[in-house]
Amino acid sequence: MSVSRLREIPGIGVDIIGDAADAAADPELLRLENLDTDVRPPSRAVEVTRAALDQDSANSYLPFQGHRGLRAAAAAHVGRIAGRTYDPDTECVSVAGGLNGVLNALLATVEPGAEVVICDPIYAGLVNRIRLAGGVPRFVAATAGPHGWRVDPQRLAEAVGPRTAAVLAMGPAMPTGLVLGTEHWDALAPVLERTGAWLLYDAAMERIRFDELPVPHPAAHPGLAERTITIGSASKELRLIGWRVGWVLAPREILADIRLVGMANVVCQVGIAQAGVAAALDAPDADQDVARATEIWHGRCAHILDQLGDYPLVAPDGGWSLLLDTAQLGLDPETASARLFERGRIAATPMRGWGPSGDRYLRFVFANEPLDRLGDLRSRFAAAF
Repeated sequence: MSVSRLREIPGIGVDIIGDAADAAADPELLRLENLDTDVRPPSRAVEVTRAALDQDSANSYLPFQGHRGLRAAAAAHVGRIAGRTYDPDTECVSVAGGLNGVLNALLATVEPGAEVVICDPIYAGLVNRIRLAGGVPRFVAATAGPHGWRVDPQRLAEAVGPRTAAVLAMGPAMPTGLVLGTEHWDALAPVLERTGAWLLYDAAMERIRFDELPVPHPAAHPGLAERTITIGSASKELRLIGWRVGWVLAPREILADIRLVGMANVVCQVGIAQAGVAAALDAPDADQDVARATEIWHGRCAHILDQLGDYPLVAPDGGWSLLLDTAQLGLDPETASARLFERGRIAATPMRGWGPSGDRYLRFVFANEPLDRLGDLRSRFAAAF
């Protein structure tokens, strides 16, 4: 690497498998490698986006902080879940997708050399952004068991120390589907208050839960309301992946810094997409829309777990993906991925660099293939292994 900031930033693997799958051009190949979905976006969002193509105001850089209608919709959406009120003018900024918001928030809160606490395994893109911002990831291991992934709340809190700038939490986490709950927020609240560290909450999938329980948003916790930075995205729950629109909600002082970072990073988000995202957030049936999509994804996940029950798969509590422990098969993830690709015609991503424990897991995305194409998974796995 020519610059030091890239020396500990590997690729994420998804692009390699995705490019190979595209090059194969095989309609029988199951695309389980990338966080795409075939579940259609809300129809209202599509209609409003089409109309925006003819509006001069949508073909503009301005306003740099995002259209007022989008910020108002995002502030109302997060405020409803968190049980508090956000000012769309001083406590909300729009960003070009959730990960743009994550990087902006890290750049606004993390001094070079400071630590960012994060659960393991986790999406390599989050780890890489911590390092790109000059931070040092401090991993807290999650435990895989018969009932999914768990992380001890006290261990999570004990990882926060004098060098901690932030805790970066995602719920459900990608790719594990780990869900953090009230017990985790209870444990974190006193240590974040004592150290002054921030809680960066990636809420991209927070309503995609399979337990049907209410979303335990950290900003609803009285001890975390003023320390929580919420980063949301239209890509997952709303299935508006190509729109590239997200939002950040935070107390006004730190939000001003995040907005300043945005002016120096990605200046604005997609103009023609913002009104459609706002319409999807504002829709009276928005929660029901997410629930219907979640039911589809949950059904696919359950189908995979049922077909492959004797393989070392870990059931998620939500999200779009689940993991296979290839170490229990006596294989590294790259070998397992290659066998599935060549012999089973399945594209799946090895998790090298997805946290210290990612080196033993292979990720399967169940959001992008319908049930009728997943019917022969068992025979595909038998051919591979």
